[in-house]
Amino acid sequence: MRAKVYVTLKKGVLDPQGETVRSALETLGFGEVRDVRIGKFMVICLNDVPRDEARQRVEEMCKKLLANPVIEEYRFEVEEG
Repeated sequence: MRAKVYVTLKKGVLDPQGETVRSALETLGFGEVRDVRIGKFMVICLNDVPRDEARQRVEEMCKKLLANPVIEEYRFEVEEG
């Protein structure tokens, strides 16, 4: 199994890195960009486990380590791989 995990800052949490990228894009002539949010993307390869168990384990990983639930939100996909 393989899990793709996406972690982003919650709405309302300042994202200075995203603002820097947005400003740079504007400077480069991409004035239509209104907002940029920077996040994390992870691919986690799991040993052979049933899909339901894999989803449960990845959920635990996100809650315990991969995301800070105070300021971040996450989503993930589990697929054969």
